[in-house]
Amino acid sequence: MTENLKDFDSMCLTAAIEESRQSVRNGNHPFGAVLADKEGNILLHAQNTVVTEDDATGHAETNLMRKASRLYDKDFLETCTIYSSAEPCVMCSGAIYWTGVKRLVYGLSETTLFALTGDDPANETLQLPCREVFKHSRRTIEVIGPMLEEEAEAVHEGFWKP
Repeated sequence: MTENLKDFDSMCLTAAIEESRQSVRNGNHPFGAVLADKEGNILLHAQNTVVTEDDATGHAETNLMRKASRLYDKDFLETCTIYSSAEPCVMCSGAIYWTGVKRLVYGLSETTLFALTGDDPANETLQLPCREVFKHSRRTIEVIGPMLEEEAEAVHEGFWKP
């Protein structure tokens, strides 16, 4: 990976983490995501909307992939990267796969998230890493993470009731 790409990854992941902060300010769970093109330009952003839209599927990555699939064709999306403040759950991994994005960079790992949330019913995780989900897909999805995990974790501090 070139240094320039690493800089793009850090910048875009920081933007996704900022979306997670905004999600909390908006009354939702601390998750955010952004979509960037191959040059690192942020095209779209999304937050968790589970609480405010009363929608259990309103995860940041799924919300982002819904927007992306309406605006861009699959050939273009294959060249993009999704940046997520936390490792995508099974549902969100599926949304990434079905949309066609072939590269994912995430902040907080599922393992760390589970340790933070404990038995909080607001995060009934399936504890299945996205790499495991993607391992069973028909195309390769590059996964980078955890990255900037301490920064991503800070947004969750005090939010969950373990």
